Amino acid sequence: MMSTAIGNQIQVGSGPEPGGISVTDVTVSFTSPDGASRTVLDKFSIETRPGEFLVLIGRSGCGKTTVLNLLAGLVEADSGEITVVGSPPRAARAKLGYMFARDALLPFRTAIENVELGLEVRRIPRSERRQKATALLALLGLSHAGGLYPWQLSQGMRQRVALARTWALAPQLVLMDEPFAALDAQTRESVRGEFLEMWERERSAVVFVTHDLTEALLMGDRVVVMGAGGKVAADVTLPFARPRDPAELPFTDEFRALERQLHHLLQDVG
Repeated sequence: MMSTAIGNQIQVGSGPEPGGISVTDVTVSFTSPDGASRTVLDKFSIETRPGEFLVLIGRSGCGKTTVLNLLAGLVEADSGEITVVGSPPRAARAKLGYMFARDALLPFRTAIENVELGLEVRRIPRSERRQKATALLALLGLSHAGGLYPWQLSQGMRQRVALARTWALAPQLVLMDEPFAALDAQTRESVRGEFLEMWERERSAVVFVTHDLTEALLMGDRVVVMGAGGKVAADVTLPFARPRDPAELPFTDEFRALERQLHHLLQDVG
């Protein structure tokens, strides 16, 4: 069932819409080098609707990145069911983009060639992929940097190129694992704003992992608090209209109250 909530008061809706994400009773265990088994997710369940911006927060080791890897088909579940935009995870790969904390640009390709990479893999004609990559770099203020290599770019510029590469695929679902964590505060705010502008145009579904509560509240439609073993401690539907003003919203009483609530929830789940 689709669950939404204000605070941790769960409200049950009518179920997942076509094209959403459905994860039901999923368990994932890993075996350490000494042979010991560790359960990362224990009967984890979550659902989203198309175009929803879902944020996952929780302490390190609670399984947030494992959830992303499950949705991307990079990790197999021991048990449970997963549907991603209408298909099993592996079959859905052509419909999603995955952005990591580090840009993971190929050092031997220029910025524009990195943006074109996914389109090239999909055998999009060269003229078409160059046109699309050029437009995305321009949108992110990088028209001058297309011919530069990653080592010639600042970290903020590299992350913008990574954003363009992800968005070039026109994904129905975007998975993001702390994509702005490596940036300084000023650059982080700038790149985050540019991403939200791009997202507002397309409204792809997003599953976004962060440890930053302000970031979670500025970006998400819902914030899910995860505890050990993938326990969903709370599923919070945010009341803030879009677009959101990052210079004003964090200073409102409602925003601060939700930030305190999330902070306390994280302390309680350990």
